Amino acid sequence: MNNKIWLSSPHMGGTEQKYVQEAFDTNWVAPLGPNVTAFEKSLEEYLGDGTYVGALSSGTAALHLGLILLGVKAGDEVICQSMTFSASANPIMYLGAHPVFVDSEKETWNMCPESLEDAIKGRISEGKNPKAIIAVHLYGMPYKAEAIRSIADKYGIPVLEDSAEALGSTYKGQKCGTFGDIGILSFNGNKIITTSGGGAIVVKNSELKDKAVFLSTQARDNAPHYQHSEVGYNYRMSNICAGIGRGQMEVLDNHVQYRREMHGLYVKLFSNTPGITVLSEPNDDYFSNHWLSAIVIDPAQTGGKTREDLRLKMEEHNIESRPLWKPMHMQPVFEKYPYYGGDVSSKLFENGLCLPSGSNLTEEEKVRIEKVISDFL
Repeated sequence: MNNKIWLSSPHMGGTEQKYVQEAFDTNWVAPLGPNVTAFEKSLEEYLGDGTYVGALSSGTAALHLGLILLGVKAGDEVICQSMTFSASANPIMYLGAHPVFVDSEKETWNMCPESLEDAIKGRISEGKNPKAIIAVHLYGMPYKAEAIRSIADKYGIPVLEDSAEALGSTYKGQKCGTFGDIGILSFNGNKIITTSGGGAIVVKNSELKDKAVFLSTQARDNAPHYQHSEVGYNYRMSNICAGIGRGQMEVLDNHVQYRREMHGLYVKLFSNTPGITVLSEPNDDYFSNHWLSAIVIDPAQTGGKTREDLRLKMEEHNIESRPLWKPMHMQPVFEKYPYYGGDVSSKLFENGLCLPSGSNLTEEEKVRIEKVISDFL
């Protein structure tokens, strides 16, 4: 049996162990230390635009703290893109707030600006003023940043930018992670770079960063004894994980290039196939890291061939592929909450498939993938 080809597996660059070894040699194994500081600095320099970055234990932790910093409390409503991973919506529930889900548009598969405005108007008409908007760069594809920002500003609602999948992507030359009032990143094992598990919060000033770090380290007051005036969390990144991150930052641009090349291969493979569309940039304003390459298969144009047929065909050959995220408004845990929009996200889920996209795919593995797809077509 051929070795398993994964959707998106960790890809080490070579220098990670050096920084981890330094942590061991100096006994900096706690959730602070030189690697944490240096990793945050490298992210700030990469993102530019006056950013301040706090390294945390996960992207979900960053979303949770982001909502807290934006003042979200129990009973508040938070608008959230429906087409996303559940981690985008779960922190709303942690706070006892209520999600309001919004459909996607067809170009980037991200939050539809028209549906967003409908949702805001709809909630206001019911006496509810949404406290925040969570917009997501799905699979590394930037959302319509200007349109979303324009609507958010019109109604005075801050944007929490979920850039978990989009480190290395840009819109009009500006790095994803810097468009929101607060942004978040993820370094989970399957992301463009990894710290094994981890994330970061991206803010606009040092005071907000200090507040995020304070909350992430159990909100311990400045006293010789353990004193706490606020509820805190154990969300800080360890110096060992940050050491992996320092090494990964050195190969981030390479990882983006490799994933974009893999996307190019899929575009070529499906170029002459009616009914199969590869998620690609709508125009030159968008630059996606193509964290995951994804397609939509329309059975009406493919002679009845479905995304599930291709998924099973690849599984047969020990190649992982995966349906697109099931929209949040269709999930049992969230189905009772309001939803605004049409059927764009539900149709994407029904017909969409994520394909192997790792930056560490070998030429032999690419040939295997190509052969299975060619046989399927």
